[in-house]
Amino acid sequence: MSQEPVQNITSDDKLWAALSYVFAPLIGIIVLLMEDKKARPFIKFHAVQSIAASIAFWIIATIITTVTVGFGGLCVPVLWLVFLYWAYQAYQGQTVNIPMLTDFIKKQGWA
Repeated sequence: MSQEPVQNITSDDKLWAALSYVFAPLIGIIVLLMEDKKARPFIKFHAVQSIAASIAFWIIATIITTVTVGFGGLCVPVLWLVFLYWAYQAYQGQTVNIPMLTDFIKKQGWA
């Protein structure tokens, strides 16, 4: 995780970024539909990353649940705690660096 703060971040930016992780992917999608929020780089980065992370983790959780005949469903609460930690980091004004996913999003030009 990157500990460097991004400049010119308002408390509104921090709130929307954190909510993008707590209610992923719903709030992230809503943020991308709002022109004023989408124009803010900090909010857009976290919104796109929360959408991609939630999709990736639901795919992984589904595979684990299928392979372990239902016992993998226990990993969902743990994943939700990870998302809460990322929300905390975003609310502190820090960029969250998710291995492989953050680089992929930046190379695609999504954030």
